[in-house]
Amino acid sequence: MAEKAIRTMVSLFMNKSIDHCYSIADLRLAAKRKLPRAVFDYIDGGAEDEVTLDNNRNAFDRYQLNARALVDVSNVDLSTTVLGEKTNLPIILSPTAMTKLFHHEGETAVALAAKKSGTIYSLSSMSTTSIEDVAKVSDAAKWFQLYVWRDRALLKEFIQRAKDSGYKALCLTVDLPVHGNREKDQRNGLAIPPKPTPKVLIDTLRHPIWLYHYLRSDAMKLANINDNIKGDHANFVLQDYINSQFDPSLSWDDTQWMIEQWDGPFIIKGIMNIEDAKRAAAIGANAIVVSNHGGRQLDHAPGTLDLLPEIVDAVGDKLDVLIDGGIRRGTDILKALALGAKACMIGRSYLYGLGAGGTEGVSRAIELLGEELERNMKLTGCRSIDEITSELIREKR
Repeated sequence: MAEKAIRTMVSLFMNKSIDHCYSIADLRLAAKRKLPRAVFDYIDGGAEDEVTLDNNRNAFDRYQLNARALVDVSNVDLSTTVLGEKTNLPIILSPTAMTKLFHHEGETAVALAAKKSGTIYSLSSMSTTSIEDVAKVSDAAKWFQLYVWRDRALLKEFIQRAKDSGYKALCLTVDLPVHGNREKDQRNGLAIPPKPTPKVLIDTLRHPIWLYHYLRSDAMKLANINDNIKGDHANFVLQDYINSQFDPSLSWDDTQWMIEQWDGPFIIKGIMNIEDAKRAAAIGANAIVVSNHGGRQLDHAPGTLDLLPEIVDAVGDKLDVLIDGGIRRGTDILKALALGAKACMIGRSYLYGLGAGGTEGVSRAIELLGEELERNMKLTGCRSIDEITSELIREKR
């Protein structure tokens, strides 16, 4: 009886918090209140001085919106098609590692929220829920994201498992030959599971709801590679694992081999220049994501929106061009689409929702962005995604 009462109180507290979130910024603050510092910083932080992180956000502020007046916007259609798959929104949920660290429902919550909203979720190969278990909870369109391990047999195994589980596309991330220098994570001693240092214990005790669910859940693990991690899991540090297991020799030839192995829609995520975009199109990729890993890898890189127009001009007629990085508002999506993006991928935005309230929090994040996009499409005289063109925006002078 006492346990049921606790669960009810926790649920009411979480839902109340979500109901009073009216923007992604609100969800961020709610997540910050509920998560231990090391966990929140992992979502929120970037590499080194976080210049790239700021560049992603600031790039959107360099554009203004030109409204078209006297347009009948009584009916607005937000749907689009990405890689031949219709989605209700031009929003795709990016792959994010260690999702159960932010909420005990983990990847299951994200997959269910994506299904509810009629959009696509890309599962990370570094997920805390397996390829198969995510497929069981959602029959909606899903992508599987892949890093490149030194062990090519493991790579082939992942590709086959994703095929067998019905994933629609394979998304290769190419901007992580080594782990970025994320100093916040180092200072916090981030590990899987979190190390019980005095500093971590004191901070965790200040976040009882997170601690309650953490203690009641199964031991956290990277579900898809659990059997490949050697040694004591209590001493598993993500940065050390990536630097020892990911293959820094990954080349275009390897990528073409993966395209052939997959034999289906293939996305390359982490493209940041025209020549790489052209090469991706030449080897048979169906889509690219203009991405700098959310500012978590190379610091002092340009904001992704700054690069988008030139990349779209170079290859937009050959493949779908997507973008991520810094998207917090419906107006951000509007600007990206106007500059030629087929759709936008979001990571932090839905993770803030996840940390604030699980499945409902992720749904709230998607809902907020969708509502803002629809409202601002009406305010700018756009009745469909196709009507969002470059005439809609201008650069500040």
